[in-house]
Amino acid sequence: MNTTNSLIASTDWFPLVLSLKVAAVATVLALIVGVALGWVFARKKFFGSNVLEAVFMLPLVLPPTVIGYAILVAAGRRSPLGGWLREHLDYTIIFSWHGAVVASAVVALPLVLKSASAAFAGVDRSLEAAASTLRQSPFSVFLRVTLPLAWPGILAGTLLAFARAMGEFGASLMVAGSISKQTQTLSMAIYDAVQAGHDDLALLLVIVTSLLSITVLVLSNRFFSLK
Repeated sequence: MNTTNSLIASTDWFPLVLSLKVAAVATVLALIVGVALGWVFARKKFFGSNVLEAVFMLPLVLPPTVIGYAILVAAGRRSPLGGWLREHLDYTIIFSWHGAVVASAVVALPLVLKSASAAFAGVDRSLEAAASTLRQSPFSVFLRVTLPLAWPGILAGTLLAFARAMGEFGASLMVAGSISKQTQTLSMAIYDAVQAGHDDLALLLVIVTSLLSITVLVLSNRFFSLK
């Protein structure tokens, strides 16, 4: 017990704090984009919509290293976007916690998108039609009728996205690296502890990560049951 208490007291909890911050910001980004895309794919059928939706779902099945490489190509220092940001704003997402946010948001997006799309598709359109007859604008109908009815499913997907962002490793490692006190998240800290032979520290971090993930998954299952 004394050894465990000593290990907990001496552990640097920066990776936990950073992981929570990265996951929170990434989840917000994924939620905004995922809800918008979910509504489009659920309500607007157009030529190529199935292919476009499949493209946005790719991060769910592609290796994380592929996602990381794609981000480097799109926003790395040698890319047009990355070069412009560095030249005009003296800013880059490479080797910064912002890069981990981008990587985590990309891999978490499909979970929000799919849940939101299914939730919007399950909303009774007659209720929306009834609200429209009360001189409500389409946006007002969306906020007052569609979104509240779809919200349990969206929230369940958002919690899954948060858990996925918390556990992101491969893409974040390629984009942000594992820099102590700067970009080292929990998953990276576990990897570094194992590589360094600090098995007790790795086990402690694994337990913390598992407990957080279990909590999020239990909450997600509860909201799925409310759909």
